[in-house]
Amino acid sequence: MRLKVVLPMKIFIDMEVNKVIAEAGNGHFCILPKHIDFVAALVPGIFSFEADGEEEFLAIDEGILVKCGPDVRVSTRRAVRSKDLGTLKQTLEEEFRILDESEKKTRTILAKLELDFARRFLKLREYG
Repeated sequence: MRLKVVLPMKIFIDMEVNKVIAEAGNGHFCILPKHIDFVAALVPGIFSFEADGEEEFLAIDEGILVKCGPDVRVSTRRAVRSKDLGTLKQTLEEEFRILDESEKKTRTILAKLELDFARRFLKLREYG
């Protein structure tokens, strides 16, 4: 099977695999090469696949999986890849810390913009 994992700005994975294990809202499922075609809404969690006898893991955000013929395509906003679950946990904690810091900066900037907008609006009311 051909696994392609697509993020908003790039193709994250494009490779041949033997097996895919993912999680939808109703639980985990496994896809093998002769599996029937289907579509599933993925929940945030661990996504795994086997290629050349080695298992690899992805921590993914919610997404969509489409199995059509020999192709398995996954579209998600964020994904982190590792061959070891322990390393994946550490990488995720670091990624979330960076995202939290970025989110705090963004919220601060938005608050300043809202305050500036409110001040300018009040000045317009004074002149109007």
